[in-house]
Amino acid sequence: MALKNYFFYDERNCDFVPVKYNTFERVVYTACSYILFGVVFAGLGISILSTTVGTPAEIALKAENQALLHHLEETKTTIKDLDSELNQLAQTDNEMYRSVLGMEPIPYDEREAGMGGADVYSDYDVYSQETAEILKWTSEKLEMLERGINIQKASFTEIKKYYNGNQEKMEHIPAIKPVQGILLSGYGMRFHPVLKYRRMHEGLDFRANVGDDVYATGDGTIKYASRKGTYGRLVIVDHGYGYETRYAHLSSFADGIKPGAKISRGDLVGYSGHSGMVEGPHLHYEVYRDGKPIDPINYLFADITPDEFLMYQEIAENNQKSMD
Repeated sequence: MALKNYFFYDERNCDFVPVKYNTFERVVYTACSYILFGVVFAGLGISILSTTVGTPAEIALKAENQALLHHLEETKTTIKDLDSELNQLAQTDNEMYRSVLGMEPIPYDEREAGMGGADVYSDYDVYSQETAEILKWTSEKLEMLERGINIQKASFTEIKKYYNGNQEKMEHIPAIKPVQGILLSGYGMRFHPVLKYRRMHEGLDFRANVGDDVYATGDGTIKYASRKGTYGRLVIVDHGYGYETRYAHLSSFADGIKPGAKISRGDLVGYSGHSGMVEGPHLHYEVYRDGKPIDPINYLFADITPDEFLMYQEIAENNQKSMD
């Protein structure tokens, strides 16, 4: 900024006389003027940025909060997966372990009791809406998971106690796979490959070649060992306690398998085949309880892992065609 000319009044000569500045004074004045204006504008800029964007510390804090929110969103996915696994465990607990042992299932509303009601997480309302919502959701889900795990632990303790007190009964209940092959078709309405229409399939079909070993799934007494209509060669085992198992489409019977013979779990009862009305070689396996057919998939618990059980459930749900 250039230094302007100023004048003073000379009373003696009655005239305005210009004030004289040398070069150094003009340079110093100009430099000081630019520095002053620079400081003023810089201050205004910092003030505006602090108001609209924030101080460097505030900017860093906002970035940190965004990173934490992102991490919490990822945690939500993990919590949802754990919740799904716990629900599967609860379903298996009710439908397999407790059902097989004759124990009362734990109602699902009891497993989820104590949830909801007053807003016990209102302390989070001091944060932004997005942050408050995700913190409330996470806290509530973690509390539900903790409660569900505690109920499941108590249930397994009860099941173990019941099992230890009923060893003889447990030896008779069907509890293993009758053959080594994988499941082909499940229990329920299925399309019959020979009759070409849907009808009730009262057992499980396992992959098996002609001559593969077939084992008794629990202690019991041979009730029937002969041909029987569409079953072909059939073995029926009476396990007592209201349980009965059937092994159909056999190619032949094992030595000593005849009505009245005593057998133990894992004993050989026959060899798989394709006798009767079937599409091909396999083993058809049924479980009866109190004279009524039930889903045998819940009676493989001593021979398959939880992951295998879920895989068998998926196969049973997706394959709508039986082998017999």
